[in-house]
Amino acid sequence: MSPSPAHLASAAPDEFAKATREAIEAARAGIDQVKHGDLAGEARLDAYDEATATLGTMMNLASLVSKAHPDPDTRAAAEAAEQELDKVATAISLDREVYEALREVDLSGADPATRHWVERTLRDFRRAGVDRDEATRERVRVLQEELVGIGQDFARNINSDTRSAKFPASALAGMPPDWVRAHPPDADGLVTVTTDNPDVVPFLTYSRDAAAREQMLRLWRQRGHPDNIDVLHRLLARRHELATLLGYPSWAAYVTEDKMIGTEQAAADFIAEVSAGARERMRRDYAALLARKQAEEPGATTVESWDTRYLTEQVKAERYGFDSLELRPYFEYGRVKDGLMGMCARLFGVSFHRLADVPVWHPEVEAYEIREGDTLLGRIYLDMHPRPDKFSHAAMFRMVTGKAGRRLPECALVCNLPRSGELLHYLDVRTFFHEFGHLLHHVFGGHQRWAGVSGVRTERDFIEAPSQLLEEWTRDPATLATFAVHHETGQPVPADLVAKLRRAEDFGTGLWVAQQMFYAALSLELYRRDPAGLDPLEVERTEQERHTPFKHMADTWLHLSFGHLDGYSAIYYTYMWSLVIAKDMFTAFDPAALLAPEVARRYRDAVLAPGGSARAAELVRGFLQRDYSFDAFRGWLDQD
Repeated sequence: MSPSPAHLASAAPDEFAKATREAIEAARAGIDQVKHGDLAGEARLDAYDEATATLGTMMNLASLVSKAHPDPDTRAAAEAAEQELDKVATAISLDREVYEALREVDLSGADPATRHWVERTLRDFRRAGVDRDEATRERVRVLQEELVGIGQDFARNINSDTRSAKFPASALAGMPPDWVRAHPPDADGLVTVTTDNPDVVPFLTYSRDAAAREQMLRLWRQRGHPDNIDVLHRLLARRHELATLLGYPSWAAYVTEDKMIGTEQAAADFIAEVSAGARERMRRDYAALLARKQAEEPGATTVESWDTRYLTEQVKAERYGFDSLELRPYFEYGRVKDGLMGMCARLFGVSFHRLADVPVWHPEVEAYEIREGDTLLGRIYLDMHPRPDKFSHAAMFRMVTGKAGRRLPECALVCNLPRSGELLHYLDVRTFFHEFGHLLHHVFGGHQRWAGVSGVRTERDFIEAPSQLLEEWTRDPATLATFAVHHETGQPVPADLVAKLRRAEDFGTGLWVAQQMFYAALSLELYRRDPAGLDPLEVERTEQERHTPFKHMADTWLHLSFGHLDGYSAIYYTYMWSLVIAKDMFTAFDPAALLAPEVARRYRDAVLAPGGSARAAELVRGFLQRDYSFDAFRGWLDQD
């Protein structure tokens, strides 16, 4: 095995720049062998695979460092590296000699995974424009290079824009006691609340002060304004130009073509179908929230966006006897982390080992090895807590893509959860489980023969399904009993409280699905239209009011802090599409015995371990022994 390059995530700027230059040189040498070397058959494929994997690893590390490293000079070096690496990757994707060299390889005796990878690779070359004339390929190259910098600007303007407001102690009425203790008043008696998730999410959920909630939601939806106005315009315009240059009517048409869904119209139809299917339940949810609001404000005629989380908690408490504040003391961060790892160890037959001597990019980052018996499967890093200028959402970042006999997979979770000793909201627990699902997919799937299909290299609109499946364990009584212990008394979470959670959790599903379809429609519509003369704010306003019962908030620009508009671009529908498949895969498990390992091991072998070595639909078919269907999702959506 070659040594891991992951230490570069904690390297100084000059060392990172040097490693980038070396990776580029190695990749170019490998590509030269593909084009001109005395290589044939799978030796030629291996040279290409290694060259692109070398670039990919440095691109992965640059992406992580640019979004998570605490030093601004190091982040800047990583951003510069991303641009240089992307130039080389783009040049390779447009190199006809490379394309022809791969196309000449005889696949008649190859295994299915090799054929799948090579056929997909050749398709991606054509989609990149390799078979276009020189002028077109040159313009494609320029556009691709510009888009890297534009995407960096978009993300930076979000991550650096933490806003705050000060409130009197009265605005904290209803807030969890531990949250109040962590937010002492200043000399003027005012408490500062920021738009970081550990601050704003509990505040919107529990504060009884509607005006304060409105102010915080408005601040949260103002992030990225005004800096991202021009950045987003350039992002939309360049992608539209790139798509039309390659013969597509829009970026949405281009980006959906190689996904499970196939076309932009199919994506639009899916969004419309799910939105329509959730509408009646959404109306019932909204009516319940309005009735609850009228109990406090008899003259109220509408529920506002800043009311939703708060009123949902009230309805759950009164209708189902469930108060999430009662659950919160059982979710101390450290215990949740240990419990999640323990659950995964039991289900999938692995163990997690903390590493104390591994260089990391911030003192709070933790490193672990994942082992199966004596076999090392990979390494993971947990960067779980907020800090200035850090990526402000939650995601798994690939670091090293594994390859059988060559490299082990490595990845990092970058989240913004409360710290050890602090308490998580139930939704924080779900976020943790969700992102850990991505991590397991990358590690278990990271042992393919070819790096090009290793890890999470599946269709992009399937990639969320394994993560959403793992969320199902957050409501399982047996699973919660293994780690949900009161942080003061040491008592396990009461069974009746978990039963209340299960009864109450699905309230608000109609509104949640409607909101998700608003996000999906926003991302699709911004990218399926001609950006010339496009007003993104009007699209945001129209799609919100089309799919949800809420009016657009004045003086807010949610789309400017919607980071998925860069990474996922037009395909935010992915989350709901993947959820359809996740709900179906969950039917293979016994809800009364979710900690039994038999089905989990079969799921690991059939869906996670193959990585991207076959089409996602084939992997799901192998697990379920049938094609996936919408039945389980519809049943979940229709239940009261």
